[in-house]
Amino acid sequence: MLSKSQISFVNALHHKKQRKEHALFITEGIKSITEFLDSDYTVDTIFCTSEHFQKFSKITQKVKLLEVTENELKKISTLTSPQHALALVQIPKKTHIDAESFKGKFSLVLDGVQDPGNLGTIIRTAEWFGFSVLICSPDTVEAYNPKVVQATMGSLSRMNVYYTDLCALFDHYKLPVFGALLEGENLYQTNFEKEGFLVLGNEGKGISEAVVSKIDRAVTIPRFGKAESLNVAVSAAIFCSELKRNS
Repeated sequence: MLSKSQISFVNALHHKKQRKEHALFITEGIKSITEFLDSDYTVDTIFCTSEHFQKFSKITQKVKLLEVTENELKKISTLTSPQHALALVQIPKKTHIDAESFKGKFSLVLDGVQDPGNLGTIIRTAEWFGFSVLICSPDTVEAYNPKVVQATMGSLSRMNVYYTDLCALFDHYKLPVFGALLEGENLYQTNFEKEGFLVLGNEGKGISEAVVSKIDRAVTIPRFGKAESLNVAVSAAIFCSELKRNS
């Protein structure tokens, strides 16, 4: 049986400030938890209903495993319909970006993306196309937001997500910077180089002026219909596909 303090603690992790303070985030569902267990992440605690308890009973890692009722799970879940298990995972300390992460490849960069669903979908899409690193501006939605984690469908467990000053990043690494802008060269006619950064911007405002000033080449997805714009996650998928096709 969960105590009031345990329920209160997990519910506190629904909020960014508390996740940062305790360096823990929430993931839900048997599949997602299993993927984090099989990754470089450290799973701290698993809350699981009796029906699925045996699936985690032979874990070799030092994980606290607690059996809970469906009603107790509802009290700590971020979902309307809890998925039988919830885990607390340690937020990794990523203070340094390894230069080797950028050599000979393209890296996706997000500038001010705000919607958790979009970020989660971008992480999932990036992994599908073989990207392992995602660079985000400080004002991009937090990767450990429960809605983001859920939308990644486990891909977050295999993706390195960094938050940093983008202008400083570009100045330091001196690689070509491509930007997804409305006024740019046709994506399908662009001769991409072997390495560089591809920047996608905020859902409504696009790429910030400061970051635009660092872009070497503006690239656009040509429009054939009358739609005003593309969702940023859809745009990311199209860019990822084209970058891999040209690699």
